[in-house]
Amino acid sequence: MRGEDRRSVFLGLAGIPGDRSWAVRDEQRGGIQGAKKIPALMECAARFLEEPEEGAIPAPEIQLPSGEPFLADAPDAADRLGACVGREVTLWPLVPAEALEHYRRAAPDDPDLEKELRAIFGRQPDEPLPDLGKFPPELLQFESPPGTYFDAFPLTLMTTSSLASMQKAHPESTYDVRRFRPNLLIETKSDEPFPELDWAGQRLRMGSAVIHVEMECPRCVMTTHGFSDLPKDPGIMRALVRETGGNLGAYASIEEPGDVKVGDEVTLL
Repeated sequence: MRGEDRRSVFLGLAGIPGDRSWAVRDEQRGGIQGAKKIPALMECAARFLEEPEEGAIPAPEIQLPSGEPFLADAPDAADRLGACVGREVTLWPLVPAEALEHYRRAAPDDPDLEKELRAIFGRQPDEPLPDLGKFPPELLQFESPPGTYFDAFPLTLMTTSSLASMQKAHPESTYDVRRFRPNLLIETKSDEPFPELDWAGQRLRMGSAVIHVEMECPRCVMTTHGFSDLPKDPGIMRALVRETGGNLGAYASIEEPGDVKVGDEVTLL
């Protein structure tokens, strides 16, 4: 769902408190699912009415495209969301990592694994798939690392240079940051078109936190979905594959927890 624009956050070892703290489970196909499989989720929005803290995460408020709001733990929340997205779903707060069946991958929509992966990553038959060997190995069995609802790592970051470079290379599309959903958007003045794609294995200090950049972020079909005022645009992925092999932004983990706010200097250590 669409999230919140925050001016300051605390980066804990588990990420930003409240981020990916609730998830949607598809009760028809099974598995924790997002907009890769249920695109209509991106027409909904979610926010916290109370400030989340580590170990104390309230239920978020969900807003449907109609503007109708309700809390994620309301007795009829799953029915209302399911009616909106056209799928039988349930809503779940984070559950312990030991509940492996909760996190286990559902059966694929297509028995042909390559076709399934191409649908998820929005790739044409002649385009390369991401190097899945770089992802945490548990993602072969589970929708997310057990104990989390992250795709792979607690943070996603992007630079303004990357967005500007894609917009310049492919001006017929709109490279709005909302399509790419980074936790952190770093303003850069680098001559490099995609600086964060070279940061894997390096550390960044921002505010009082230090993060470790794990790997480039392979982009999926979600970047092409239409939502809000942005149109559906498969050309987004065609251009990404041409320019960066389909990557944009980077995944990161938190090495030293701390506070980060808009305007803080970011230093490559």
